[in-house]
Amino acid sequence: MPDLHDIEAVVFDVLGTLVDEPGGLRTALREALPSGSVEELLAVWQRHVGREQHRIAQGDRPYAATDVIDAEAARAVADGAGLTDPAAIARLATAAHRLPPWDDSAAGLARLARRFPVIGLSNASRSALLRLNAHAGLLFHQALSSETVQAYKPAPEVYRLAIATAGCPPERVLMVAAHAWDLRAARATGMRTAYVHRPVGDPPTTTDTFDGHFNGLDELATALTVG
Repeated sequence: MPDLHDIEAVVFDVLGTLVDEPGGLRTALREALPSGSVEELLAVWQRHVGREQHRIAQGDRPYAATDVIDAEAARAVADGAGLTDPAAIARLATAAHRLPPWDDSAAGLARLARRFPVIGLSNASRSALLRLNAHAGLLFHQALSSETVQAYKPAPEVYRLAIATAGCPPERVLMVAAHAWDLRAARATGMRTAYVHRPVGDPPTTTDTFDGHFNGLDELATALTVG
């Protein structure tokens, strides 16, 4: 079992790690466009979001929160599929507010929160994160949006926000994510790292050296609370 006895605070990625982001988007796309090809529409959405966040990271676009980028993605999907109903497009733009949690997310957070300060750290905007957490039943001691630092993960300032909020040395803050890219960036700022397997995640490679690998939050909570 990994040695995580000296951890003082636990930070969770949200999108993909605690909620099924692609699954929730598929549901919203089916609702808006019952006859459309969901996988093609999802690819349009994901390409737009990825491209625009990359442009912001490269300095080619001023920071825009996920509310703005998701609205653009919804419009791109609508334009490509011939959707013209303003109400349907507006609802599609807020699909990220209604993503379903993984089965172990709420209970795992609650178990850890009895022993540690638990912090959410997400690229979702403040307002989107608020509504998503309420919808999915995710209860943090504090939920942080990267909007606060006007950047997107994996920018180092996002992780430094979590470290500053935790109020302890980075080597005593554990970053938990289903995305290896997220953990690599957290590790570069001095945080400890734990990979949790999810069907939609980005698994570690053979060269990644994270502090723990877990099949779910119950396994993670046991590793952190034993002893």
